[in-house]
Amino acid sequence: MSLLIDDSTTHTDPQAQIGGDHRIPDQSRAARTRSFDVDAFGVPTGREEEWRFTPVDRLGNVFTDAATDEQGEQPAASYDVQAPGDYLVGTLAPGQAPRGTVLVPEDRGAAVASSNTADAAYLRIPAQEQVSEPIRVNVHGNGAGRRSNAHYVVESGAHSKALVILDHTGAADHTGNLEVTVGDGAHLTVVSLQRWDDEALHLAQHEALVGRDATYKHIAVSIGGGIVRMNSNVRYAGPGGDATLLGVYFADAGQHLEHRSFVDHNAPRCTSLVTYKGALQGDTARTVWVGDVLIRAEAEGIDTYELNRNLVLTDGARADSVPNLEIETGDIAGAGHASSTGRFDDEQLFYLMSRGITEDEARRLVVRGFFADIIAKIGVPEVVETLMTAIDEELSLTMGSTPAA
Repeated sequence: MSLLIDDSTTHTDPQAQIGGDHRIPDQSRAARTRSFDVDAFGVPTGREEEWRFTPVDRLGNVFTDAATDEQGEQPAASYDVQAPGDYLVGTLAPGQAPRGTVLVPEDRGAAVASSNTADAAYLRIPAQEQVSEPIRVNVHGNGAGRRSNAHYVVESGAHSKALVILDHTGAADHTGNLEVTVGDGAHLTVVSLQRWDDEALHLAQHEALVGRDATYKHIAVSIGGGIVRMNSNVRYAGPGGDATLLGVYFADAGQHLEHRSFVDHNAPRCTSLVTYKGALQGDTARTVWVGDVLIRAEAEGIDTYELNRNLVLTDGARADSVPNLEIETGDIAGAGHASSTGRFDDEQLFYLMSRGITEDEARRLVVRGFFADIIAKIGVPEVVETLMTAIDEELSLTMGSTPAA
């Protein structure tokens, strides 16, 4: 017998245009279909529970079971791996382990990516290895509307330590999978930057298996793209694993940025922390966060918490925030969640301006303060610098716009 909780302790400003949901799921999150067969997933209509927030009518090309679009000598997307050592050890075909041992597609986009990526990039960090510099995977879309697919496999050996950065730029209709194995006692951080042009479409599934006493941090930063929809999932290979999922997003007019997380507590004495923060500005700006945590009967002594905060900067923007917690055992150290969506705080703005700070600079300070705690948790200087520069650029577009009333 499991307990399903969808009571988000939500605090919302009634003057901000927001969206929220408090419906209890009709089945366990673990019951969702997973398959490598594209035909196991129909083309979404938007009426499905997992697609009801997504503008599927704008994603038709992404759901097409087709290989990467090639035009002349230029592919739909270019890929480049930069590593301080020999960590790119080759490629893996479908069914060639360790590919497919962690990630099994959970929606049509992920199945299309898996089916149409003949050679998955395979990154391996040997046991005990301490990688001093980031391993970078650069993905650049070479044309809006052109199909591209990708699959990456990252394997960190026992007691290793590394940082892997995926950086997405340009424009394409892109589906991309990432599967991660974190060895016992290892420390692995994965950063996914979505810095696409406005015309880009991006569907992603990131799946991690966290080993005994291992530490895994996944950071999603979405500041570009017409539509970005990312599923970030974690489960455990043994007791004592620790997973931290962090997300930062900033949506402009016309953008749809959707982040979904699923932490499957299937082992005892593990911990997880999920924290996502986002800001929105401009008419039709839309963000979605759905956080699922499943605590299985065997996951005794676990501790988990998930948090989502949204800041609405102008009228016409909408944020949906849905935390879900499913508990199958009462023997846990702690479990909780919270979410909130509210408008820009005019009192903070007035306070700063009364001390001689200009309105533009005051708005920047308030928004920077909103993001401050999660930026501190990221702890990757290169990523923080990129993020703060992007936030300042986005805020420069806000000046002169009508604040949320």
